[in-house]
Amino acid sequence: MSESRISRLFQEKKSDLLSVYFCAGHPAPETTLPILRALQEEGIDMVEVGIPFSDPLADGPVIQHASSQALKQGMSLQRIFDELKDFRTEIEIPVILMGYLNPILHYGFERFCKKCRETGIDAIIIPDLPYDLFLKDYADMAAAHDLPLVFLVTPETSEERIREIDDHSQTFIYAVSSAAVTGAQKSFDERKEAYFQRLKALNLKNPFLVGFGISNKATRTAAAAHSAGVIVGSRFVTLLEQHNEPRDAVKALLQALNE
Repeated sequence: MSESRISRLFQEKKSDLLSVYFCAGHPAPETTLPILRALQEEGIDMVEVGIPFSDPLADGPVIQHASSQALKQGMSLQRIFDELKDFRTEIEIPVILMGYLNPILHYGFERFCKKCRETGIDAIIIPDLPYDLFLKDYADMAAAHDLPLVFLVTPETSEERIREIDDHSQTFIYAVSSAAVTGAQKSFDERKEAYFQRLKALNLKNPFLVGFGISNKATRTAAAAHSAGVIVGSRFVTLLEQHNEPRDAVKALLQALNE
């Protein structure tokens, strides 16, 4: 049961966990598995593979560009599954598929859940799927295929809603550092730090990871001080464009986050 891969990770590593996002099909087709391989070999704890979409509302210019490039080069949800067909023969770390609702519905939600389980995907993140709508229309289908959904919370999310999300979560909670779009930042202001502290003080049942804006040691340290760890996206996507080999991009990322 693949959910246990995520559960086991959080049991073994209570803090400073590092999850990395990249967009499937970027910087080139057929790179999904080589990038996963490089991330695992360099000790990354967990990976989010992005499904490219033409209108990624929550994403800043870096991931929008990556998504657009991937689509131009023929990347699709079916192609992602094709590229990941046998990835579990060598990739042991948890892998999450992150994508917007539109391409998933186009593929078929139940078919998508089934394919995720067959392939070995551990969980899914759908940023534009409202929590209430998920419970009403999709929760039963996801549960039938034993596929957990990771929910997002923002600084604007009420305590009541956060606790409700915590009750329905099976893996971890994705704490978005701001209600704005993704993108690298040099530091977090006091308001964001207070938000991380507020989440920590809630003593939630599930751990939470902080994403959006993590790009260097300062942002990683500030976020990780109050959470189980961080999620890095835009910075790694940029580094993948700058380096020919995925492993060099991962090494450059680790250097940026640790120095």
